[in-house]
Amino acid sequence: MDATQLPNIKKWIVMYPVYINSKKTMAEGRRIAVAKACENPTCAEIGDCCSYLKLPFAIEIDKAYPRDFMQRGRVRVLLKKEDETLINPSISSRKQLMLRVAEMVPRHHGRTKKQETASTSTTGPSHKSGKGGKKRR
Repeated sequence: MDATQLPNIKKWIVMYPVYINSKKTMAEGRRIAVAKACENPTCAEIGDCCSYLKLPFAIEIDKAYPRDFMQRGRVRVLLKKEDETLINPSISSRKQLMLRVAEMVPRHHGRTKKQETASTSTTGPSHKSGKGGKKRR
């Protein structure tokens, strides 16, 4: 979209990270199966996945999830153009978008770096020394 035409993001679909969080229950707001969901996604990771899928998106950091107002941030995504044609033909609904993003987030470059540093920084098993008996009065 060119700079003269401001996109009306109010018409775009809303995607909260809670929707694809495997740590949340359906009552807490998860919208896909636990087996297909990912663990604690962020708005930035969802945005990166949308850009990989070549979908226009906007991250709204100041917005909160209504059921859990401590969860900050949401992503708005444009699936269809104004003439109702799909931007990415492989994604036709918000459910398909959630499933594709949840599939991609665990392979996100930020997550793989975190896992590599965590696995290299762990040392051997630590053992407690000294007596571990019950203390008497």
